[in-house]
Amino acid sequence: MGAGKRFTLYSVAGALLFGSLGASASQEALPGADGCSLHSAHGQISHVIVIILDNVHFTRDDPGVPSDLEQLPHLLNFMEANGTLLSNHHAALTSHASSDTLTALTGVYGDRNGMPVGDAYRYVNPDGTSNPASSLAYWTAPVFDPSTAAPSDTRYNLLTADGHNAPAPWVPFTRAGCNVGMVATPNTVLENVASDVPVVFGAGSTEALEASASPSQASADFLGIAIHCAAGQVLCAAANHGRPDLLPDEPGGYSGYSALFGNRYLAAVLSPRGAIKDIYGDPVTDAAGRPGFPGRDRMSAPISLSYVAAMQEHGVPVTYASIAAVHDDHAGGQPYGPGQAAYVAALKATDAAFVSFFARLQADGIDRTNTLFVFSGDEGAHFAGSAAGPDGCDGVATPCVYQKVGATSANLNGLLARQGVNTSFAALPDAAPAIYVTGNPARDSSATRSLERGAGAISVQSPYTQDTAPLIALMADPVAMKLLHMTTGDPARTPSAVLFAMPDYSLSVGPASCQSACVAVNPILAWNRGTISPDVTTTWAALVGPGVKPQGVSDGLFSDQADLRPSMLALIGLQDDYMSQGRVLFETLEDWATPPALKTPAALPLAQAYKQINAPLGDLALASLTLSTQGLASGDAQGDAAYQQTEAFLQGVTSRRDALAQQMATMLTNGSFKGAPISQAQAQDLVRQSLDLVSSVSDQIAGP
Repeated sequence: MGAGKRFTLYSVAGALLFGSLGASASQEALPGADGCSLHSAHGQISHVIVIILDNVHFTRDDPGVPSDLEQLPHLLNFMEANGTLLSNHHAALTSHASSDTLTALTGVYGDRNGMPVGDAYRYVNPDGTSNPASSLAYWTAPVFDPSTAAPSDTRYNLLTADGHNAPAPWVPFTRAGCNVGMVATPNTVLENVASDVPVVFGAGSTEALEASASPSQASADFLGIAIHCAAGQVLCAAANHGRPDLLPDEPGGYSGYSALFGNRYLAAVLSPRGAIKDIYGDPVTDAAGRPGFPGRDRMSAPISLSYVAAMQEHGVPVTYASIAAVHDDHAGGQPYGPGQAAYVAALKATDAAFVSFFARLQADGIDRTNTLFVFSGDEGAHFAGSAAGPDGCDGVATPCVYQKVGATSANLNGLLARQGVNTSFAALPDAAPAIYVTGNPARDSSATRSLERGAGAISVQSPYTQDTAPLIALMADPVAMKLLHMTTGDPARTPSAVLFAMPDYSLSVGPASCQSACVAVNPILAWNRGTISPDVTTTWAALVGPGVKPQGVSDGLFSDQADLRPSMLALIGLQDDYMSQGRVLFETLEDWATPPALKTPAALPLAQAYKQINAPLGDLALASLTLSTQGLASGDAQGDAAYQQTEAFLQGVTSRRDALAQQMATMLTNGSFKGAPISQAQAQDLVRQSLDLVSSVSDQIAGP
């Protein structure tokens, strides 16, 4: 049955169709939900559902084509009518699915979760060379090099600033007696066969042997899905193939907990009568027809949402899920442009899946009266392609077509060679690549500085417009990266520099002798992520449920991914064992659900000022990044005085920011979770210092 036909059927007879989709909680529920002790203000919240939609946009990518969310009317209406939708929401840096989702999961930026430069990074070896490393590895796994089964290093992939394994996001829930389900949510599930399966199941286990003998089968069986159980839960008992949930560095310890990993073992408890089915009742399989996890790119709404519903129906009251992007042809074809027929059809199918999902939950007694829903796009993306045609196409009444689709791939190595720069370096292709200079020289070495100055001088001709313009919009080295929360507790993964390209461009490392072929359209990459452009860095999030104001779209409230975690925990009455880098978005909460300390006049200006000096896309960060770019592009081989002055100034700014942010975060956290009053005089002084700090950077940009 095609997606369009399914939508029509459900629109006509949704309740009747639900009866064939799956069992309700009252029919098959297993132990688990009753022991879950959430502590919301009025005791109304008994379920939590967090859904992250990869590259689903609130704003229009083409003025004449309805946005992604406009083409998901049932989801959009649910959020606007019942809660608060934040349209001035922001990604972390660099803006990629894994790093942004991790920030939303943990409430901390890349400097405290180990993922500051996107979905992949490189790892500097002792000899100064670097190897690729993927961000997609299980929470307790070491650094994972996808080119080899052996880890590049034994340090944790997810790393705190002081070198420990990052605290896991499911811990407050399991300690409160709640089972937590994870559906394709980065790093909370097994991500790769080569490393994660042996780490969790053991090198000599039958699962590890299967991973070695049949990787594709092991992927379907063990990756992508997990349940982290409260202590003593039948759901994750050894009889159900539960494994110890080991978190060796968890603050306060974490022993006696177990987890289930993979469709093979989850199916037995979530669908004891047969294979896991999607929201329409079709078996979930991979591309080869094997039952089980279909792969991250094929985790569409019908599949992800069905797993969520099944978990909620079987004793898992807290669930997280990711939904794959709909603007890509995951069968291997070219990506779609706004309003293209296949794109519109994919969005229509996604909306239909949400209709079925909400109906199924409603039949289970799970709705906005007893459930906190958190929805979010991970990051935005910039579409690169020719103008849509025919004139006036909107994708709905008239499909749009494109003569050419694809980001402009620029060979950075060849373009630098044209500038006379011969610095040897490695980088992974990206719109904001992290540059690792061979030998890992000091940031002010001649090799590093010549690359930065050369990059700042590159101009290229667009194959779309034929206009010539600078290639690099902004640059950061480790000094600016520290201010932007882009360094980690592991110096080996901190790059020499990060280059933020202009929105239409993706940078790669090719031959130095590329000549006229240094710039070309890449037809398999049309949606650029990572770089600093409003359509990339600005995204959206929504809260729905008891304690959330039903105020529709809020476009004036600045927020980012780090704020979702503390806001969610404040609503359900739990807290982490560490301090978030976000803050409770109390402007979205009903008065009765707002912590008393946050109702005082001092709280709002303090919270707003805190975000503007601490968020990677706040006023201070953006001004500092502009100043950093000026300094890195300045000077020549004979003199670097302006660069040195800029670096020293930004180091001072970072020290002042860190001290201010620590004080502000402590006041906000203690007020949000411990009932500590916020001092009016102290808050006003911190706000004044914050404004002065931002002004001091802005004044440097305006100066000579």
